[in-house]
Amino acid sequence: MFRHLCLVAALSILPFGALAQTAVPVSEAEISLSFAPVVKAAAPAVVNIYATRIVQERRSPFADDPFFNQFFEALGPAQPRIQNSLGSGVIVSADGIVVSNYHVVGQATEIRVVLNDRREYAADVILADQESDLAVLRLRDATDLPVLEMRNSDELEVGDLVLAIGNPFGVGQTVSSGIVSGLARSALQVGDGRGYFIQTDAAINPGNSGGALVDVRGRLVGINTAILTRGGGSNGIGFAIPANLVRSIVAQAEAGAARFARPWAGVTGQAMDAALAESLGLARPDGVVISDVHPKSPFAAAGLQPGDVILSLGGEPTNTPQEVIFRMAALGVGTEAEITWLRNGEAMQASMMLAPAPDDPPRDQMTVTADVGLRGLTVVRINPAVIEELGLPMQAEGVAVMQAEDLSARAGVQRGDILLGINGAAVGTPADVLALAEMGSRVWVLDLIREGRALRLRFRF
Repeated sequence: MFRHLCLVAALSILPFGALAQTAVPVSEAEISLSFAPVVKAAAPAVVNIYATRIVQERRSPFADDPFFNQFFEALGPAQPRIQNSLGSGVIVSADGIVVSNYHVVGQATEIRVVLNDRREYAADVILADQESDLAVLRLRDATDLPVLEMRNSDELEVGDLVLAIGNPFGVGQTVSSGIVSGLARSALQVGDGRGYFIQTDAAINPGNSGGALVDVRGRLVGINTAILTRGGGSNGIGFAIPANLVRSIVAQAEAGAARFARPWAGVTGQAMDAALAESLGLARPDGVVISDVHPKSPFAAAGLQPGDVILSLGGEPTNTPQEVIFRMAALGVGTEAEITWLRNGEAMQASMMLAPAPDDPPRDQMTVTADVGLRGLTVVRINPAVIEELGLPMQAEGVAVMQAEDLSARAGVQRGDILLGINGAAVGTPADVLALAEMGSRVWVLDLIREGRALRLRFRF
């Protein structure tokens, strides 16, 4: 009897909201709740993309190797082959600006875009960025097109409802629903570098690449780009490039840029973990610990030093090196950003100007053209722009190999090598390399650094 009275009392004090969550819909409006209005608003701005490119198909897997290629020259030149790809895109400007993935259209020779209403346009790539896996297209002779509004992707929260719109497997425009499963995912490899992604369980499949991830108000929050799968289909783990980065790339494309200019960080660091936080006397493992700073880095100009912990950039948290790079790219070149960091447990703040890596001092690029053992070698003076371009160590200096072709490639020299000496003579400038190379020799000895390791190459000519 006592248990029965307790149960009745408990039911009687449940708040109205708790009962309403399990109530059966009774009105026509409640019964007809649907994503249909969102889809009707967003779907016209999502397009299907058919891209064609010509690839050179070699008969031998060794034919591209500078050394082994000489043994396969008798097999003839590479044979051209037409390769087709299918993907999706999003219209972001009424005059025909479309965003898609680099892996869909980046190297295409012919692109055809089909709208939701079956109109078709030829398109040209006006900006392609392999590192972010984004490309911007312009439709030829297109006007008054439907457009998706971009939302501030930093406002997203885990659990927000989202819709993925695209053309999976070429079956036609398809919509799938889900939630934001995670934010700031930076462990996925796409393009040439690691990215920074929104994770969703909305079904994304091959062909969805370049399509839209939209919120329940039909605003673009991301460009669908990849799935994590073992069988080739969606397993409920999809990734989208945040709209804030898309906005920055589109802005540069509309301004006439052919390549995406990223602000240069000029620092190296690592994500904070519990052990590192304890060693630094911090209560929580937040931020990115700086291990090295280039003297010309904007972080150095703002006053940061090795050992400092970057907490936020532009008012947004930064917990991995990839997140720092993303924040800078999304803010864009020419922007002044607020940065917050810790030094000896004390919070500090400053402003810094975001800019590309300076090409200073001049790189003085030179190429060996004489008939000597280093013929085809192109070298440059190392500066911040070269460090960024070749992925060299932050404090690298001297001379770097920009390109190795012809005899220099056969000798084993590679792009990105830091050249220290030739035949026992030290080199400090590209002019030194050219002078020593043109002296000629029967036996060549090159001292260099490759991927942080000292290396000596010996060969005869």
